[in-house]
Amino acid sequence: MLKLFLWLRYLRKKKIVFLSIAAVALSSALLIVVSSLFTGFINAFEQSAVEAVGDVVLVPPVRFAKYPMLIERLEQTGAVEAATATLSGQGLLHLGGGNVRAVNVWGIEPARRARVTGFKRFLLKQKKSAQEPSFEVTGFPDRVGGIVGIGVVAKPDEKTDEYDFDSAETIIGKEVILTTGTVIETKDGGGKRLKRSTVGLTIVDIVFTGVYEFDKKFIYLPIEQLQKVLYPYEDGLIASQIQIKLRPAVQVENALVQIQDVWQRFAAERLGWSPYLIKQTTITTAKQLQSQYVAEFRKQMGVLLLIFGVISCSVVLLVFCIFYMIIETRQRDIAIIKSCGGTSSSVASIFVGFGACIGIIGSGFGTILGYVVTKNINTVEEWVRIIFGLKLWKSSVYMFSKIPNQIDWASALPIVLLAIIAAISGALIPAIIAVRTKPVNILRYE
Repeated sequence: MLKLFLWLRYLRKKKIVFLSIAAVALSSALLIVVSSLFTGFINAFEQSAVEAVGDVVLVPPVRFAKYPMLIERLEQTGAVEAATATLSGQGLLHLGGGNVRAVNVWGIEPARRARVTGFKRFLLKQKKSAQEPSFEVTGFPDRVGGIVGIGVVAKPDEKTDEYDFDSAETIIGKEVILTTGTVIETKDGGGKRLKRSTVGLTIVDIVFTGVYEFDKKFIYLPIEQLQKVLYPYEDGLIASQIQIKLRPAVQVENALVQIQDVWQRFAAERLGWSPYLIKQTTITTAKQLQSQYVAEFRKQMGVLLLIFGVISCSVVLLVFCIFYMIIETRQRDIAIIKSCGGTSSSVASIFVGFGACIGIIGSGFGTILGYVVTKNINTVEEWVRIIFGLKLWKSSVYMFSKIPNQIDWASALPIVLLAIIAAISGALIPAIIAVRTKPVNILRYE
């Protein structure tokens, strides 16, 4: 009770103590915000790959046929929930009036793709429909429908970095022309040449993933239609890769083994591929595809946290100075406690415990402040833009249209513990000085 009484008395009488609490709070809040924003960005970066291509991607060294049979076999395993095929290409999209965009073209199966990825949620028009997404042009069954990324047909506002969705939706129903091609072998054996093809499209929907690179460069066509344009002489349905969604709670390692086994049997029995060609196939998770970038992001986060952590060490010095002032002005209290039989350890525990209290209170406020700032970081960024005219976050630079704002509790706990330890460390030397105080020297003239 005596310790609690003294702690409350020091808080009431020594207002400067609140400065140390504020320093602990601001330092821990800064580290929590930095850690959460970096971790949120990394998680969003990894999740964007999953949303775009599924959990696992199977990429053979060359195009392959009979992919519906492979998908059927994959979905019969206990690890795969759904799978879909993709045929890729490059092209130029003519939007009219001299507006030409270089695009990546993906031939897809929209209904299957919606079961493997978040494709339907990203569509502006069909996401609210109860039916599965499709390329059907309403009223014109013979026309070829296409879906384009919003960045292909619109540009984000320079100040707000936001798309005008209402204006973009007016593009739906517009007819455009795609120029694409592929390299083919000449019939006379004279080598290879580029075969150019054009196809008229009607835009049936617009996709907005929130990932700048996908929204800016990709358009989607029916996989059968793209095959007719690029590879009209191929027999049967062909694909360049298979994208797979795993069942919930399945172990990724076991799933990869099952997928590998299915593919090897299929390639050997149905495609007649050699063992060498089969081994050239890559089967990896979407997150593993991003692992190289994620590793670099984590290095940058570690360096930044180290820098801010060193700066935050000033908390130790600040607590030391404040506690030293308290001890210098409250030596009479220390002398009375020791003259009444208080041990040196009990005197030291008063100040060490008070330092711990400051660390707990400060880190508590810091956690609350870090949580509020992180959750409202997009609002903060918007106010900075309005007041100072400075756009801190641009999707063309940072990939995502919004700043990830999820708090990282896994790193917040160590930060809180370190803040408490820092406050205790700052109180240690003043506590030692208090222990060495001699009551007789202090109370001699009392």
